[in-house]
Amino acid sequence: MDTTGTLDEALQRLHDYGPERDGWLSNHGPMAVEALVRNGHATTVHRWLDYYRDKLEDLPRGTDPITQDGWQDALGDPRRIGDWTVYFVRQTASRPWREVLVEWWPRLLPGIAAGATHPVIRVGHAVRTLLDDDHGNDVGAGSSADPRIAELAHGLAYWAARSLPTPGVAAPGGTVGPGKALDGIPLIADQDGGFRDGLAQLAGTPGWTAATAALRPAVTPGESRDVLAELVRAATYRYATHGHLSPIMLVHAATAPNAVLRALPALPSVLWAPSLNAAWTASAAVTAVYSPATPAPASELPQVPAGSVADAAQEVFARAAEHGDEHVVKFADTALDVATTTGSTGALVGATRACELIGPIP
Repeated sequence: MDTTGTLDEALQRLHDYGPERDGWLSNHGPMAVEALVRNGHATTVHRWLDYYRDKLEDLPRGTDPITQDGWQDALGDPRRIGDWTVYFVRQTASRPWREVLVEWWPRLLPGIAAGATHPVIRVGHAVRTLLDDDHGNDVGAGSSADPRIAELAHGLAYWAARSLPTPGVAAPGGTVGPGKALDGIPLIADQDGGFRDGLAQLAGTPGWTAATAALRPAVTPGESRDVLAELVRAATYRYATHGHLSPIMLVHAATAPNAVLRALPALPSVLWAPSLNAAWTASAAVTAVYSPATPAPASELPQVPAGSVADAAQEVFARAAEHGDEHVVKFADTALDVATTTGSTGALVGATRACELIGPIP
């Protein structure tokens, strides 16, 4: 829980801006500042925002209100980002935030590839914050003036506006765990384009559908949670050896499913299995589009700081905060989650590798 007030101040500053810039690039500000505050670097947040805000564009204005009867027509239409933002701000101001999330989560899951998975990641950061403080027990309506509830509204709006299905996927029905399943994902033929270009190649990629079906299915909600955590761990570890082709984009193979994992406690258990399946789809798609054909040799991998897991994790995140790139910060945040739950420094190798592969901010 943030007791400094820094997170609320930062979110209020960021909500004047839209979720994208330059037509497609995502606004990572809310996710990065939440990770910085959570991991003990609140004092760096406003200075970081002073640098980052120059990249951002004003929040688009709503012009055509979203209605309860007509929302399907606006789903996946990025021209309606302003309309979706107005809609979700009003929904979360008049109803409990959990109620809104539970209603919209299954509607949005099929489009989890939206915005190269940035919307679901933004929602995951927002839900984690709400669960951490008194909002987690709130059963009444929210407030449009509450920056943390407003952040959830902005994240859901971005997801709805950019909703994008992943082609050619099959439900998990195999026998292998997430690590082997990720290793079995075939790569698209042309990896020089953007995420949408890569996504369009998936259905025609030999072996893609069968590879998505190879993951073992979860039978119970508890198994869904455990397999999802295993997926986050596998993707985080895998980055260390596979991040060199597309260092920025491959982090989302881990951060997207981790966002879903963070949201599970706010969702009814009946939604946990479809959440796992959607998270697997997202991670597999990012892997197919951005993984290299050949992993890096062990000799190229960095060493993690000496000491206990907790001390090493703090040092790795401090390096990420000093580095300043938003992807490095977010990935280090996920790596710390994995290190904490596993009691191992293995995930910290990937976070340290990201610091090496991605250039720091000026």
